[in-house]
Amino acid sequence: MLRNIDLSLYTDGRKYDSNDMVKIACDDCRGCSKCCHDMGNSIVLDPWDVKKLCAGLNTDFEGLLKESIELNLIDGLILPNIRMQEETNACIFLNSEGRCTIHDIRPGYCRLFPLGRLYEDGSFTYINQIHECDYKSKSKIKIKKWLDIPNLSDYENFVQCWHDYLSEKRDEISKNPENTKNICMEVLEQYK
Repeated sequence: MLRNIDLSLYTDGRKYDSNDMVKIACDDCRGCSKCCHDMGNSIVLDPWDVKKLCAGLNTDFEGLLKESIELNLIDGLILPNIRMQEETNACIFLNSEGRCTIHDIRPGYCRLFPLGRLYEDGSFTYINQIHECDYKSKSKIKIKKWLDIPNLSDYENFVQCWHDYLSEKRDEISKNPENTKNICMEVLEQYK
């Protein structure tokens, strides 16, 4: 999600790469799951996430739409996000013990949390969003271990390309708003 904020109010002021250590480890959460509640439509999925979810849940994009994701307007584009449970406002994949039922195939947004990404000059760095997790006794962990993504460099390249692609599509919409529907449909085709 695009945000225009004063980073000094929300981060520790540092920029990290995947080999850096950062104080975010929360002792495997111990079932706290606060970060899996009241997220609205903010757990936005990219095609990498959808591919992993489809394979892990033995379904396709349409199946995900029926069961666990929804489409919303995010920063001017229609994008899929994880749906929240109506009765608890918790992630659809959170069980009654407060544990993630798709932990091994969880989306990049969930793997990243409480980190964020700062896109500048054609690349990105990681940032520590210091107010996102209430866990008090955090320990240091290497970002690449925290993310737990095989072939992390391939994933990071994809993330940058996807970010650039979405930026390009937003620019196209701003120049030709009458073509918004076609552009949004083109983006959604990338998920299939």
